[in-house]
Amino acid sequence: MTRTAHAQASHTGDQAGCPSVEDMTLTVPNPTDREAIVPEGDLPVLDVVVPVFNEERDLAPCVRRLHEHLVESFPYRFRITVADNASTDGTPSIADALAEEIPEVVSVHLPEKGRGRALHAVWTHSPAAVLAYLDVDLSTDLNALSPLIAPLLSGHSDLAIGSRLARGSRVVRGPKREFISRCYNLILRGALATRFSDAQCGFKAIRADVASKLLPHVTDTGWFFDTELLVLAERSGLRIHEVPVDWVDDPDSRVDIVVTAIADLKGIARLVRGFASGRIPVAELREQLGRDAPRTGLLRQLVRFSAVGVISTLAYLVLYSLMRDGLGAQGANFVALGLTAIGNTAANRRYTFGVRGRKRAARHQFEGLIVFGLGLALTSGSLAVLHALTAPGRGLELAVLVLANLAATVLRFLLLRGWVFHPRRQTETSPR
Repeated sequence: MTRTAHAQASHTGDQAGCPSVEDMTLTVPNPTDREAIVPEGDLPVLDVVVPVFNEERDLAPCVRRLHEHLVESFPYRFRITVADNASTDGTPSIADALAEEIPEVVSVHLPEKGRGRALHAVWTHSPAAVLAYLDVDLSTDLNALSPLIAPLLSGHSDLAIGSRLARGSRVVRGPKREFISRCYNLILRGALATRFSDAQCGFKAIRADVASKLLPHVTDTGWFFDTELLVLAERSGLRIHEVPVDWVDDPDSRVDIVVTAIADLKGIARLVRGFASGRIPVAELREQLGRDAPRTGLLRQLVRFSAVGVISTLAYLVLYSLMRDGLGAQGANFVALGLTAIGNTAANRRYTFGVRGRKRAARHQFEGLIVFGLGLALTSGSLAVLHALTAPGRGLELAVLVLANLAATVLRFLLLRGWVFHPRRQTETSPR
């Protein structure tokens, strides 16, 4: 295998000298089964990528220290890939010299900057079963590398991340970076409902079989690459393992915090739009990866369904009252219930049961109308019985309708949860 490779301009392009996945035979487990990775032949089990840009001072000490650590602590074949991001100093020549000197080191040169671009290019073509990366400044203690890799090798998890915010981590950094990091992760939790604690720590690993499914849908080429990958993985039902790390801030870091923060906020907004519109194919990824659609907790669903139901009932009563004199009781009930049913189904689809995008929306509305028909039968039947027994005043009529609607609401929730929006029905394939 050639020791030095030059990547194409696009982050999805081929790398000359780096064997493609298609060119090499590697047995990787089905992520559904989460089987342990079994070393095979001369292929590396682990590929640790070190993305660099103008790091001529830190590169050689980092690679030598990382290589020594892996030789001593990692029992299988490994590879260290130095991914140069269009450096303009002596970094490329140092990377090539390290590749010539150390058999386990490979040097890859990309003509454009971007950590995400470098990781995308190397990970896409790596023959290793587990893919990792770490920052060249080695801010993260390398003793956390084995705990990071172990759950992926055993099949316990699909991705693993170092966390500076997890219990048990020890972090040395200034208050400014600490504040920004915690605010960023709070924004992620609020905007995208993430559950992982630290998106930006430069210390992560992923199984290659999982990466092959996710990477085609990760578009960021810069610092937001990590966050986009993690959010997509979490939405796809993958298991993310967090490792508390010892981390010391690099005082010479050249990362522009303001520019990076603005780019991250733009990335978050893009993901929110992508999930809301269905452009990001989460359901298809879940199907490919063998993951069931997430089922929101019953209590949370009840709270959201109740909130939607209260708004729908108020809208129904307003519409019914406005149309009662012109259409009569039955006509006003039919129109008011029909209009609110359409809005109710759309609101519950998105907010209560977490179904986004336009796919199957027509089917959901059709099935929602069936549920509406059952609710109509219940409320109309109640009205018919009431008028058969007595000549009710407007107050009694509304009271009976409210009770009938409450009963119809319970029936509606059960049918929506157990039939219309049942998770298994959201991932089933359509007949060809």
